Amino acid sequence: MSHPAAGPPPAPRDVTVGPLDLAARVDDALAVQALAFGLSDDEIGVRRHIVLRHLATPGARALGATTETGRLVGFVYGLPNHRSYWWSTIVAPYLRTEGHEDWLDDSFVITELHVHPAHQKHGIGRALITMLTDAAVQPRSILSAIDAETPARGLYRDLGYRDLARPVHFPSARSPYVVMGAHLPLRRR
Repeated sequence: MSHPAAGPPPAPRDVTVGPLDLAARVDDALAVQALAFGLSDDEIGVRRHIVLRHLATPGARALGATTETGRLVGFVYGLPNHRSYWWSTIVAPYLRTEGHEDWLDDSFVITELHVHPAHQKHGIGRALITMLTDAAVQPRSILSAIDAETPARGLYRDLGYRDLARPVHFPSARSPYVVMGAHLPLRRR
C-alpha cells in the first residue's frame, strides 16, 4: 500500500528525480557517494559488491537525480528490512538496549542516500527519500547516519526521523553512527 502524501518537493529545474536502474549505473552512483561521503578507491570497490547484492533483494528500489544531460547527481536506494541482514545484526543490540528493537520489523530501510556536493541544499535529497518511502508498503522507515550534527541528520529530523539508538559502532567505520526511525509517510514542510 502506498502512503498518500502531498508529494515530494520539486527538484531544481535542471534535475529530474525518478526511477533508476542502479545496477546499470552503480559506478556513477558510487562516484557520487565517493564525493559526498569521502570514500577511497578500495571502499568504492567493496561497496560496489554490496550495492549489487542489495539490489537482488526482493523489494529493493532505487531512485536517481539526473541533470538534463543525463548526469547522475544523486541517488537513494532501500529495501524492506529483515533481521538476518548484516546491518540489522549490528544495530539490533543497540536498539534492544534502548527499547526500540521492534523497529527492525516491518520497516523499510534507507540503505544509501547521497547527493553530489555541488547539488546539495537544493531539495534533491528530500525529493529522493520522500519519493522512495512514499512507495513503501511498510508503515515506518529506518536508517543509520553518522552521529554528528550534519546537514543530512538535520534533513532526517525535518522529515520526522528520530534517534532510536546512539552511538552505534559499525566494524571498520571511523565514526560512530545513530540509528533513526520515522513513521510513514514522512513529514512534509
